[in-house]
Amino acid sequence: MEASQVKRILEAALLAAREPMTPLELRKMFDEELSTEMLRKLLDQLREEWSERPVELIQLASGWRFRTRAEYLPYLERLNPEKPPRYSRAMLETLAIIAYRQPVTRGDIEEIRGVAVNANVVKTLEERGWIDVVGHRETPGRPALFATTKQFLDDLGLRSVSELPPLEQISQTLELNNEN
Repeated sequence: MEASQVKRILEAALLAAREPMTPLELRKMFDEELSTEMLRKLLDQLREEWSERPVELIQLASGWRFRTRAEYLPYLERLNPEKPPRYSRAMLETLAIIAYRQPVTRGDIEEIRGVAVNANVVKTLEERGWIDVVGHRETPGRPALFATTKQFLDDLGLRSVSELPPLEQISQTLELNNEN
């Protein structure tokens, strides 16, 4: 099969997919072996071909997907004027601690924040798919260790936690929001 045909099949699959597709899933569509190197080359070509369009091909933590470029979102939001969920400061602080210090226990979070962690905060973050229990600390009581998930990274448009903004920038943003 010609590379141009393989690229069109990849494009069709990515456009039809509801969730990001992993390289393994993308390679499954072909009878003959598609090397990781060739797949990456074709995906890079697709990304370049779409570079001037209102939709872009991006790589996230859980795979590849097409998404609308940020500058078009205000127009699309008018079609479904849905208010995004508002998260409390406690929830955002808890999520930030988990994201930047993971894996952490509830006790670690409480020590950093200086207040008890409401069970509903952890439950909401788990239900949202942003955090998960990744193990237990080998101390008395074996407390659960929390870490962020691929869903968290995907929702933020990141490939890894190393792409999170510096903590100083986060604290400045929180301070600015408190002044308003």
